[in-house]
Amino acid sequence: MDSSFIFVPFGVKTLGPWGPEARALFKELSKRVIESTGDPRAGSYLGQRISLAIQRGNAAILGTVSRCGGFEDVLDFI
Repeated sequence: MDSSFIFVPFGVKTLGPWGPEARALFKELSKRVIESTGDPRAGSYLGQRISLAIQRGNAAILGTVSRCGGFEDVLDFI
């Protein structure tokens, strides 16, 4: 990738706080979305989309766990 891309990997816990890199990335992305759309609410919309993505991921994992019999089976798979 060239220097026009920003790559910041970070993990997100369901109820855990975001680390400093994740917060900084979110602030930068929010600023850029607001600048490009002109909508001051765009940063909030981005946060809502991230929240929904986390919830969907949690639902997918929990659905897998309930079908396979428990976390032990999932951990053995990983």
